[in-house]
Amino acid sequence: MAETELERAEKRYAQAKARLQALKNREATRQRKLDTRRKVILGGALMDLAERDSGAAAMLDRLIRNLPREQDRKAFADWGTPSPAPSSSDPETPS
Repeated sequence: MAETELERAEKRYAQAKARLQALKNREATRQRKLDTRRKVILGGALMDLAERDSGAAAMLDRLIRNLPREQDRKAFADWGTPSPAPSSSDPETPS
C-alpha cells in the first residue's frame, strides 16, 4: 500500500520532533556539565582561599555547618578548615 502524503508528513514531523528533542537533551546535558564544572572550580578556589584567609575559612565552616542535607555534611566530617597563617592585616598579629 502506498504511503499517503499525510502519512509521509506525519513521519517527517515525528522525525523532526525526535531530532529537536535530542538537541534539547544534548544542550541540557552540556549546561549541567558546565554548571558542575563551575561549582568544582569555585569550590576549589574557596578551599584554597580558606587556607590563606581566616575570614574565608570561617565562612567555609559556616557553609559546611549549614548544609541542609546530612549526607552532604558527612562528606566534610573528616575535613577541617586549615588554620590560615596570620597575615599582617590580622588584629591578633603582633606589630
